[in-house]
Amino acid sequence: MMESDLKSLEEKVTKLISLCTHLREENVRLRSDITRTKDNMLQVSNKLEGLLESLPESAESTGLES
Repeated sequence: MMESDLKSLEEKVTKLISLCTHLREENVRLRSDITRTKDNMLQVSNKLEGLLESLPESAESTGLES
């Protein structure tokens, strides 16, 4: 009986180690995705700031008064 308990425990530990390894790999991928997303957001933000700076200051300067 003790032999089968030990075997069962060994299998569970092996599965746990495998799961931990998989989760670590996924965590690395997700961190990389986050970094790329932040970089993309920064680029978009910079482009938007550039576009906003190129717009006229107010509607009066374009003749679009309401």
